[in-house]
Amino acid sequence: MAQLRAPGGCPWDREQTFDTIKKYLLEETYEVMDSIDAKDWPGVAEELGDLMLQPVFIAQLAAEEGHFKIEDSLDAINEKLVRRHPHIFGDVVAETSDEVLKNWNEIKAGEKKQKPAAMLDPVSRKQPALAEARDISSKAAGVGFDWENPQQVVDKLHEELEELTRAETQAEKEDELGDMLFVLVNLARFYKVDPEQALRKTNAKFRSRFGYVEQRLNETGRPLPGASIQEMEALWQEAKKR
Repeated sequence: MAQLRAPGGCPWDREQTFDTIKKYLLEETYEVMDSIDAKDWPGVAEELGDLMLQPVFIAQLAAEEGHFKIEDSLDAINEKLVRRHPHIFGDVVAETSDEVLKNWNEIKAGEKKQKPAAMLDPVSRKQPALAEARDISSKAAGVGFDWENPQQVVDKLHEELEELTRAETQAEKEDELGDMLFVLVNLARFYKVDPEQALRKTNAKFRSRFGYVEQRLNETGRPLPGASIQEMEALWQEAKKR
């Protein structure tokens, strides 16, 4: 990477900045996730390499500007892993994942030199809305602001659905739909399901089934725009059985 960025190196690599390169970090992350979902292990290996390039690239930019070197990042995570696993590298006892997480969060809080103005301030706004909702609700639940069981969340979901059906203006519909999605994220938390992963799998399932519908219609010379909803629904049910 240093050679690519050096004088006489690659013109494209030399033109990149923190702002132009950062988008590829997220893009490559999703490609790794796609390969894992497909259980394409050679693909995972290749995409992991693409993903690993991004921190190397960013660290190279930082080194050129004198901010830090990649060794600093590696040292930092090694030290953090040791510090936040006292049940492995120290004499703290933690026999369950919940105990480990509790210790992790306590140690993390102690590392902060200055407490945030509000408890939710550390939750990044610069992430997908599903992930932000999951993190926000987890933080609130950590101090007892939570439902007692999944059924209460389901009841709340029905309540929000009713409010959505009564909404009249576009603003009200958007507001109520947002509330409903937030409750769904909380239900996922109770069921220990990652809502982002759940939705990604459903998206993949829909792609597969709809692709089957399209393929079968093409085989009969019927393009999608000309098919009736009854035809498409019958083929959809076929796809589900397959």
